[in-house]
Amino acid sequence: MKGGFYIRLAKDGIVKNRKLYFPYILTCICMVMIFYIVYYLGFCADLKRQYGGDMLQTLLGIGVYIVAVFALIFLYYTNSFLIRRRQKEFGLYNILGMGKRNLVKILVWENLLTAAVSIAAGIALGILFSKLAELAALKLLNGSPGFSIYLGARPVIVTVVLFLAVFLLIMLRAVFSIFRLRPVELLKSENVGEKPPKANWVLALIGAVLLAGAYYLAVAVIDPMSALVLFFLAVILVIIATYLLFIAGSVVLCRILQKRKRYYYQMKHFVSLSSMVYRMKRNGAGLASICILSTMVLVTVSSTVCLFAQTGEFVERRYPHDITALFGSDFGTDDYAETQAYRDAVAAVLDEQGVSAEHVEDFHYYSTAGYLVRDELSFRPDRLSEVGLGEVESIRSVYMIPLDDYNRLSGADRSLRDGEVLLYPYKMDYGYDTFSIEGCGSWEVEVLDEQPFPVGSAQADVMGSMFLVVRDLDVMRQVETVNNQASEEWNTVGISFIRESYGFDLPCSDQEQRKIYDAILERFSVVVNGDGEVSETGSGSGFPSYYVDSKAYGRADSTALYGGLFFLGVMMGAVFLFGTVLIMYYKQISEGYEDQDRFDILMKVGMSRREIRQSISSQVLTVFFLPLVTAGIHLAFAFPLISKILMLMSGTNETLLLAVTASCYLVFALFYIILYVVTSRSYYGIVSGGKR
Repeated sequence: MKGGFYIRLAKDGIVKNRKLYFPYILTCICMVMIFYIVYYLGFCADLKRQYGGDMLQTLLGIGVYIVAVFALIFLYYTNSFLIRRRQKEFGLYNILGMGKRNLVKILVWENLLTAAVSIAAGIALGILFSKLAELAALKLLNGSPGFSIYLGARPVIVTVVLFLAVFLLIMLRAVFSIFRLRPVELLKSENVGEKPPKANWVLALIGAVLLAGAYYLAVAVIDPMSALVLFFLAVILVIIATYLLFIAGSVVLCRILQKRKRYYYQMKHFVSLSSMVYRMKRNGAGLASICILSTMVLVTVSSTVCLFAQTGEFVERRYPHDITALFGSDFGTDDYAETQAYRDAVAAVLDEQGVSAEHVEDFHYYSTAGYLVRDELSFRPDRLSEVGLGEVESIRSVYMIPLDDYNRLSGADRSLRDGEVLLYPYKMDYGYDTFSIEGCGSWEVEVLDEQPFPVGSAQADVMGSMFLVVRDLDVMRQVETVNNQASEEWNTVGISFIRESYGFDLPCSDQEQRKIYDAILERFSVVVNGDGEVSETGSGSGFPSYYVDSKAYGRADSTALYGGLFFLGVMMGAVFLFGTVLIMYYKQISEGYEDQDRFDILMKVGMSRREIRQSISSQVLTVFFLPLVTAGIHLAFAFPLISKILMLMSGTNETLLLAVTASCYLVFALFYIILYVVTSRSYYGIVSGGKR
């Protein structure tokens, strides 16, 4: 046989099975396009030139691997539906005289044609939409778009090589499936289902217990740091439990329903339930995969959308002033004389730029971290044996300010006796009436309703924090001494000092603020000697070390980070959504072909089309919406855990997260309903032989 004959057979096979092949080819095209766009953005010159572009491209680099792995798994999985549907046709070819080598040649040409169309169309659409994706990314970074289109060879070559490898693996699987089956098996493969599995109560019970345990971890954990540690354990438990319940638990449920005579012996339930039991083991794994994918879509999109929506709020909390200078030294007095030279340098820069500082805040504070054992903070790691979950969950940051500075900043007129402190817990709960620091003493606690002084670094801490208002600097010096002694003894953290925070706002644009920030850093890099001369040493001369924060730079960094997560989350959410929808479509369509002969027999023995439609609706509704409902339950129980984790990252507003999550679920459910309408009609058209 000539090669043209096999090409013609391959083309005819694709066209005749277009109801299955065209969605598959469309899926391949979309996967190629998405991969090309993500990879293209990772090398886009215009994106790289923007401030924050490097961070966004780093995130997109992670997305490249995610898309590549998912494309391989998803296309490999969906192709199995095509092979199963074509096996009867190949069996007929084999009976008519074609050897398995001839069938393999047809499969090879089908895969080559599919690969050629998918890769060519995917790259063409990728190039077409890459500029649109670039503009969207630049919009997230508040950057200025260019007018050039990057058509480098590297994204094209990587995309072609990757998907050629994917199609090669798919083709090898198809070839293997042909060689391992006999002609009679090929002819009957479409009608061969799995034996009705027995109800495995043990696995179903294990799945229920694991799911209950995961749900308990999600709703019972109060501490945000513990939530971060337990999140991955809960995810693993949910995945295992979902598969066990869908595979074994669904069979148990079907057996229970079969024993309920009033339910089972109804025409619409009898046929659909019997069919579901017949092949539930295979369906259970597929439905569990759909449920997990659906949950991934909802968690990924809702979390990244919420983070991006609160970028502005996060920046305001992380950077309480436009410019904040932190000076670290062993302060001997509270008159701020040690840092006057730095404040003078700031004043000189502002005079040169023609702006004045606004909302100036100047105060001393001390920050440290230790292990919180009940109501006592310890700097000794040997106390960890008293902590429930381990070292990470017990770490807490502590920020202290003297009472005089607190009264001056807040306008209050508070007083404290010896043994009293004001305490504000941040990203954590504190339920004790006293607070102790090992080696320093114990204090009675009055819990404050709001943060007593601004410390931007507390917003970035992943662990919980405690803000303390103490009586005076002597208390802070005592804690400083004990902490530094413990650091030297246990070799845990570096030496820490009481700091001065000098922050102010500027009445100018972000671009001008960045210019002023750079000028201040340059001025700080020279240290004034005792005789008034300038030295380029950058240290010493009795002056404290310094660190300067800029809200303008921080806003750009945060926008790049959360904008990149949002962009990547939406892209991954679209990929997962697309995969979920296509898997459901192929599952229902392939099962429609499998059920066609069964329903044809039922119609011949007297079952009406109305009864068939009712049976189909019962089956499709049960199979189709079970993953959606279960994903919603997973999401509801995971919400407290997700909320606490996002609180550690950005102090997320729980009300906003709830609204975003609910909106994502409703939009996702809308796609489900649309697909249900399309699938039920297609399924009914197949099983009824195209007759209405």
